[in-house]
Amino acid sequence: MSKKKGSTVFLENKPRILETASIAGQKESEGPLGCYFDCVITDGRFNEKSWEKAESKMQRQAVGILLEKTKKANSDIDFIFGGDLLNQCVGTSFGLLDYSIPFFGLYGACSTFCEGLCLSAMAVDGGFAHNVIAVTSSHFCSSERQFRFPLEYGGQRTPSAQWTVTASGAAMVCADEGNFAITAITPGKIVDKGIKDANNMGAAMAPAAVDTLIKHFTDRQIDENYYDLVITGDLGVVGSSIVSEQLENAGLVLGNRYTDCGKEIFDIEKQDVHAGGSGCGCCASVFSGYIFKKMQEGNLNKVLVCATGALMSTTSTFQGDSIPGVAHAVAVERI
Repeated sequence: MSKKKGSTVFLENKPRILETASIAGQKESEGPLGCYFDCVITDGRFNEKSWEKAESKMQRQAVGILLEKTKKANSDIDFIFGGDLLNQCVGTSFGLLDYSIPFFGLYGACSTFCEGLCLSAMAVDGGFAHNVIAVTSSHFCSSERQFRFPLEYGGQRTPSAQWTVTASGAAMVCADEGNFAITAITPGKIVDKGIKDANNMGAAMAPAAVDTLIKHFTDRQIDENYYDLVITGDLGVVGSSIVSEQLENAGLVLGNRYTDCGKEIFDIEKQDVHAGGSGCGCCASVFSGYIFKKMQEGNLNKVLVCATGALMSTTSTFQGDSIPGVAHAVAVERI
């Protein structure tokens, strides 16, 4: 039976990630991880009538690729945990409509992929499901339209601003198939340091990542050398530097074992993304397209993925509220 210590759940039945699938946009494919994505869309609308419909199609196709890779039928899947950044998660609900699989819609902002993995792992570990899919997506254009300015406005971006990744990632969590187990998860609490600048999301989310990571290492009683890689979700250059500094101040020195999906997905020097990538699709596509393939190749054996989310909305921003953050950590290890 699984047990909990502090904030961390130890999954003794070791639910496994059988396979992953990833889709990325043109800009993302031109970054350093471009060769790792299963599918690249060169048209921002994905041959659909709107960016929002394109995002739905990305999720639909990501799940389709995953089912094809695993040779699973729709009827083999017990649940799907999915979400996106759009109001009421319409990108996900319309994208997954045709699969007719029991669906849990999630909103953890950019932390949604790891939130989905946490819930998938607990569902499988508890014996409530045999095969579960976690999937998320984001789209630069649909996110800009909802959270910032219409693209036609041409507003100038601040140096701390991040580029919402156009991508989708999906992972299948199974009871007894695959060589990579989710051994422990640390769901995060909401952390709010009073930051109100929507163009500095990395700084707003970093404290939540620090809180979750310290709890994870403390609860597991492991040192900084345990994992081959610790990667946060979408803090970019600004947020990840804050995390490194605050972890070091707390005595947890990860060094080059730590990086961030928002830093890795783009070439910060050559691509005009300012502080790096963000969005639900950032962590989802980097893990599903790059990290998991590196694990399959034998280059990584123990990875801690900690996706971060800014729990804001246009309404809260207009009302002058601060930007709370949350971060969920998932340990994936070769068995």
